[in-house]
This record gives sequence, structure tokens and C-alpha cells, in this order.
Amino acid sequence: MFYLTEVEDYIRVEPKLFGIPTIEAVEKQLKESYADYYDKELGKVVSVIDVLKVGEGVIIPGDGAAYYNSTFTLLVWKPELHEIIYGVISEITNFGAFIDMGSMRGMIHISQTMEDYVSFSKTNTLTGKSSKKVLKSGDLCLARIVAISHKGDEPKIGLTMRQPGLGKLEWVKEDAIKKEKDAKKAERTEEKETKGKTKKGGKSKK
Repeated sequence: MFYLTEVEDYIRVEPKLFGIPTIEAVEKQLKESYADYYDKELGKVVSVIDVLKVGEGVIIPGDGAAYYNSTFTLLVWKPELHEIIYGVISEITNFGAFIDMGSMRGMIHISQTMEDYVSFSKTNTLTGKSSKKVLKSGDLCLARIVAISHKGDEPKIGLTMRQPGLGKLEWVKEDAIKKEKDAKKAERTEEKETKGKTKKGGKSKK
């Protein structure tokens, strides 16, 4: 989920940025320091939105850089359990698929790609045995986060597409059309049965 977060921190501004206005120097340093930054509590930094306040600078002997107590706003994405995400299949493997969610990548185990027995093809696709559904790189998908592990520099995110309304967008649309047709068919059947009962009940005895 995306958040706007206000952060207060001492920002180390390198000497190469001393020749420009302080607030501009702090902003440039923030964008460099927080590029690809991830923290378990904060989330993954997507962008530095605004620098709200910059205090007096402090120079530590032997360092050469200046430290400014600054308040700034970050746009972050923090993965949440059960959150539905939209992404693009970036890689297919014999054990599943990786999906690019924009800020991070998640992994869908082969057993969680669809409601079917799934096999891996030499053409780097995953195919359902009964449904003949095919999942390949570049496919747009909806998935749900079912596991988050914070071991390592970035979290490992486990996903599933074996739930109603999830999967490759084409499958989701096909399922929606099928459900709509089934609902209309059931409605017509019910109308016919109701009319039949009305006619039967309306016959007069001689």
C-alpha cells in the first residue's frame, strides 16, 4: 500500500553540494540517499516528495560534510498481508513466476498461479492442463500477498492468484463475462418457471 510519510532526520550533505542553496542541496542528497531505500517499518521509498524544513548545519571534525536536521515527505510503498496488487509477469521459472509490482518483485509458486494442474514449458510459459490457460512474461495480473519475509536487504513477497477475481487480466475478464452470462441464464430460467407456475395456477376448473 502507498503512503505519504513525514520523516525527520539528520541529512549528511556532501561537500560537492556546498555551492548551491541549502534546501536544494538537502533535496538532492535525499534523492541520492533514499534511492532504492527499504526499511521494514517504513517500507520501500518510491520518491522524495518535498523538503519541509531544514535546520542549522553542523560540521563534524574529520568528516568534511555538513549535517542538517531536516523534515521531509516521502512516498513509500509498504507491502501488507492480504493486499491485492497489480503487476507484470517479469520471469517464468520451473517453480513459478516473478511479478514486477513497480517498487518490488513478488514470487508466485507454480501451485498458486491458477486453479489447475500447471506444467512448465520449454518456451518459458506455465500452462494449465485442463483449462489450457497460459501464463507468460509480459502478462498483466492481479494477485494477493500471502507471505512477507524480511530476511535480507529487501522482503521476499509470496503471492497467490488462486482466488476469485485474481489472475491474468484476460482470465479475470473471461470469468466476469461467464458469470454475467450464467446469471442472465439463471434469471431467464427463473422467469420461465414463475410464468409456468402462474399459468398453471390460473386455470379454472369446469
